[in-house]
Amino acid sequence: MEKPKIPVDTILRHLAQDADRVQERAQKASDILLSPLSTEIASTPYEIVYQEDRVKLKHYLPVREPSKDITRPLLVVYALINRETMLDLQPERSVVKNFLEAGIDLYMIDWGYPSRKDKFLTIDDHVNGYMDNIVEYIRSKNKVDKINLMGICMGGTFCVIYSALHPEKVKNLVTTVCPTNFDTEEGLLHIWMKDVDVDRMIDAFGNMPGDLMNFGFLLLNPARLMIDKYVGFFENMDNKSFVENFIRMEKWIFDSPDVPGETFRQFVKDCYQKNLLIQSKLMVGGKRVDLKKLTMPLLNIYGQYDHLVPPGAANKITGKVGSKDTEDVCLDTGHIGIYVSSKTQREFTPKIIQWLAHRDADTRGSPEKKGTRPKKAASESKKDDMQWNKRIARLKERSHAREK
Repeated sequence: MEKPKIPVDTILRHLAQDADRVQERAQKASDILLSPLSTEIASTPYEIVYQEDRVKLKHYLPVREPSKDITRPLLVVYALINRETMLDLQPERSVVKNFLEAGIDLYMIDWGYPSRKDKFLTIDDHVNGYMDNIVEYIRSKNKVDKINLMGICMGGTFCVIYSALHPEKVKNLVTTVCPTNFDTEEGLLHIWMKDVDVDRMIDAFGNMPGDLMNFGFLLLNPARLMIDKYVGFFENMDNKSFVENFIRMEKWIFDSPDVPGETFRQFVKDCYQKNLLIQSKLMVGGKRVDLKKLTMPLLNIYGQYDHLVPPGAANKITGKVGSKDTEDVCLDTGHIGIYVSSKTQREFTPKIIQWLAHRDADTRGSPEKKGTRPKKAASESKKDDMQWNKRIARLKERSHAREK
């Protein structure tokens, strides 16, 4: 008798094996989802050292002796949209922990949750009010004339404005995924914002609802942000580490404070629709934000595949400021991946740490003279570079170890 051309027995055997594997994965996934999970976020210890209205200042507890190279405190300013907990989302991928392990004295602003009484607060209130009061507190507490400042997304825009208005208080400025040029069509968000009726929205809501903004962000790329990620979850439900990190990310995404109405109105009109900041025409608190007054060293980091702040929105600032010490760094990642992906963790914080170390070193010894830096012998400078290269290597080794 002639053998059948279709190997039925082989197909049935593979189906049986696949069914066994599916049952095994389903059982393992069930065990994981029903077991206690470690999904806490922002677990690095800190103290609230300053509070004004809803705004709090976090000071992170040191984990090692202070750095001898980065002696000035670093203030991190997150966006008003979503929460600063992104920088301390996962224990094994924490920007906060990486900074602390480098011996940096770290502060971070928690903008809190605006209520109806905050709807009339403007950009001026946030930059020349809350931010300036916080900077004054840090300067006074640490007895320094200037601090290091790092801004993220909209918080980076605030930091650019602040540094242009108060250059005498900022030693070094780091901007990450920071929109400064809004006249671009690289991202769908910039196209939408050009025609949005922000007056009608704010007059209706008072404050801009965080949930509404979240929905808008999801619509920017619904296939990836609403379908792909949940398909990925189902494919990895039997991986406890993946499940825990997935839940952490969901917690962060849907923890979305509202944005004070007048701040949102001004940001949309003056930035997205008129593009005043990059032209040095933006008015804040009755003063023009002249980017030529931004004279401190500037490190500008952005993501090649950022759908919220595409390269065209972030890479113009270094050519517009008055500083002669500027650097652009484009990482092969997106808006959130720049802070949580394992690959960029090996590049992102080590770059900032090393960059700050080379520019903050003049705080040692005699008081700083304006526009000058103490000269070092070539051997001493080479020795410092070797020490920092070793420190950066240790940070990368820790990152590799956490992944494993």
